[in-house]
Amino acid sequence: MTSLRLRMLEDMQIRNLAVNTQESYVQQVSLFARYFNQSPEQLGPEQIRTYQLYLTKEKKLATSSILMAISALRFLYKVTLKKDWTFEDIIPAPKKPRTLPVVLSPEEVVQFLACVANRKHRAILTTCYGAGLRVSEAIALTPPAVDSKRMVLRVEQGKGMKDRYVMLSPQLLEILRAWWRVKRPEHWLFPGDIPSQHISRAAVERECQKAHGICKISKPITPHSLRHAFAVHLLEQGTDVRTIQLLLGHRSLATTAKYLRIATSKVCSTSSPLDLLPHPVPLEVKPTPPPLF
Repeated sequence: MTSLRLRMLEDMQIRNLAVNTQESYVQQVSLFARYFNQSPEQLGPEQIRTYQLYLTKEKKLATSSILMAISALRFLYKVTLKKDWTFEDIIPAPKKPRTLPVVLSPEEVVQFLACVANRKHRAILTTCYGAGLRVSEAIALTPPAVDSKRMVLRVEQGKGMKDRYVMLSPQLLEILRAWWRVKRPEHWLFPGDIPSQHISRAAVERECQKAHGICKISKPITPHSLRHAFAVHLLEQGTDVRTIQLLLGHRSLATTAKYLRIATSKVCSTSSPLDLLPHPVPLEVKPTPPPLF
């Protein structure tokens, strides 16, 4: 390990960045250094510009992937190397497209979960839908986090290093109890193949794609699709956006408000001005007869 990598790791640890973020930043900086076969300390604005063009034009990476590389380089040069640059100009970030997720209907959720053959994975994916958890939060649950007295799940150190409580439905409680009776897990509710570690995200995502192939639903499905469905279905039932924000653990209400653009009960309950016209629009225009005089 080079002294620069070690210093960058220490800077991230001091700021308590998530482990996944640390690993991603180190990987991105390593790819940048390998592209020029030089230490980042010897590279500057021109090389950064060349690399950004390479990621955009040659690699044709998605905007989210480019943003990850930019975040890593900004951290390296701003925090670790302490460059006095105008970073918005030296390392500009591309505008991220504002897209909306494809949402499963309640019937499609039932159809999909029924096709998850493995009991453990079905319990994890059902938890993602039933409590609106990220897959990383679901796999890190512990038995004590299931509070049947208060009917809540305690999510410990979710995204942004935050704890929160989410709803625990009676049906989900029975599913988790049935799973616990089968395996009697000790530390992790969903242990992995490696002793003392919980199941990996990759394992759940593989099982998710396997079930997707079986269920024949044309919409794209990932574990995160179930979290989206949770939010939209609550909104369509009349739950207010602020409550959904707290359940999802969003820092900003604006992040949660995007679901307002997806909920069909909100969009379709509004009458079109076409339906409010005093007389219906004729389907066919009758030709005007020629004058007789």
